[in-house]
Amino acid sequence: MRTVLAPRTAWLRRAGAAVLDAVLPQRCLSCGAEIVAPGALCSACWARMAFIGPPQCRRCGLPFDHAAAEGAGDDPVCANCLAFPPLWDRARAAFLYDDLSRKLVLAFKHGDQTHAAPALGRLLQRAALPFLAEADVIAPVPLHRWRLLRRRYNQAALLALALGRETGRPVAPDLLLRRRSTPSQGGQDRQARRRNVAGAFAVRPGREGLVEGRRVLLVDDVLTTGATIDECARALRRKGAAGVDVVTLARVPPP
Repeated sequence: MRTVLAPRTAWLRRAGAAVLDAVLPQRCLSCGAEIVAPGALCSACWARMAFIGPPQCRRCGLPFDHAAAEGAGDDPVCANCLAFPPLWDRARAAFLYDDLSRKLVLAFKHGDQTHAAPALGRLLQRAALPFLAEADVIAPVPLHRWRLLRRRYNQAALLALALGRETGRPVAPDLLLRRRSTPSQGGQDRQARRRNVAGAFAVRPGREGLVEGRRVLLVDDVLTTGATIDECARALRRKGAAGVDVVTLARVPPP
């Protein structure tokens, strides 16, 4: 199932964006400096962004230094994944969560900068390249309905839709639901995070056909301990998912 806009709605949005592009100067999504290309980073911020690439952990995508990668052999897995094997198969992130990227992510997540979604979707596409050919459906980590009402949008859903537009892969924004409201994960350790989200997610009734025997690509903004993603993967595997991969904008290195 592909999520698409009605032709007239899509045309109106494109026309509106073109008018704004012609009237307003384009700004860097991070520092606000004027730039030429819409929805991008300036050259200074791009150079400072800690993008993630090989060598990296085969499971979670944690970057290795070259010495550690050589010691890990042909199938490198980080110590954290060996100690706490995730319920998902593979994860990748566009960049590390540091002082620079934190400002970008939080502005998008809490600052109503939803116009950044297309550019962030392109960054997600780069990170998700190893998974896209196998992905049967893209799905976001859901918000509970009360939090969605307060925030007015689910940043993970906007990212999933942007990634779907970039790649042409089917997107199911409502594939998963959050069955109960959970306190913020911020400031909690690994065990507290896992207790907080235990049993909080389920496949939405009527959507099981999009899961059974399929590979699902989960989308979120930040990967920290992986507790939330683990619970989403658990719900998907209970409904017969053939595999679960993960792509996020940023990731926090394990302690």
